[in-house]
Amino acid sequence: MLELLNKYKSVVRFILTFLGSYLVLFMLYQMYLKYASSEQYYPDIATHLVAIQSESVLHSMGYDVSVEPNKFQPAMNLIKSGEVLARVVEGCNAISVMLLFVAFVLSFFDGKKKTLLFIFGGLALIYTMNILRIALLTMGIIEYPEYTDLLHGTIFPAVIYGTVFLLWLGWINAYKKS
Repeated sequence: MLELLNKYKSVVRFILTFLGSYLVLFMLYQMYLKYASSEQYYPDIATHLVAIQSESVLHSMGYDVSVEPNKFQPAMNLIKSGEVLARVVEGCNAISVMLLFVAFVLSFFDGKKKTLLFIFGGLALIYTMNILRIALLTMGIIEYPEYTDLLHGTIFPAVIYGTVFLLWLGWINAYKKS
């Protein structure tokens, strides 16, 4: 058994680092969610900001939408002409995807500076892609309501997860070269 562990030491280290860092980040996020709700930033700060920033992107593209707290669920409603087009819930803030991204990058740690720069750059890209994803999804709901399920359930998750996957590939390639 010890021989196998030695033979696959890098794989075991990757798995333990990934799982350990993901579990720590996940527990911190759960604590954040427990205490992050407030009247000013409902349902939590991250989800609230994502909804507000998505609204701003939509305004910049000429769409007259507004965002307001959902009275019955922990969500922010994106509204056009009094009709709720979409709800931005905690899962829409992309933090869970960001946690996976960070845990993976930490599993291929390549020096503090390089790793942190890649993490911060990747998080900024994922966050920006997520805001655009929500704005474009809302535009799709307005312009092509018959494709709402396809857009929400398939295309836009593929965009956000595809972005993370490409970032991971880039990190692995950079890691291999060093």
